[in-house]
Amino acid sequence: MSDRNRFERSHDIVIDARAEDIFNYVTNPNSWPEWIAASHQIDSPDHPLREGETFREEWQTRNGGSELKWTVTKCDAPNLWIAETQKTFIGKIIARYDVEAVGDQHRYTRTIVNEDRPILPTDEQIARVDSEAAIALNNIKKNVETKTRG
Repeated sequence: MSDRNRFERSHDIVIDARAEDIFNYVTNPNSWPEWIAASHQIDSPDHPLREGETFREEWQTRNGGSELKWTVTKCDAPNLWIAETQKTFIGKIIARYDVEAVGDQHRYTRTIVNEDRPILPTDEQIARVDSEAAIALNNIKKNVETKTRG
């Protein structure tokens, strides 16, 4: 029996913009500090990243900071993007972004997976993840809709 645990959380929002506009915004890591509170510094080419490209992110939470070195493992623009990083204390982290049509709008879904956590998060930690994700998704919606209408 493994002493490791799988944790997965998905959050989504409907955005009034073209799939390409949403996809290009969220898959350019330089946009992340605009919508993810814990993402503080990005070292990445300034364009939507494609399969095989890498970038570095400085992540800061109330529990401290960490450097994440990401690799894009799948890119099927403008619908699917997957990046992975590895941290000893938490295992592999997978970020998956999906964009799908919903009438004239598009649903953006962000899924974060920790395949091999040493312990599962507490209910309080999950509530915080959900709250921070809601803020991030609303930031994406506002930023993308503003940029595409302006």
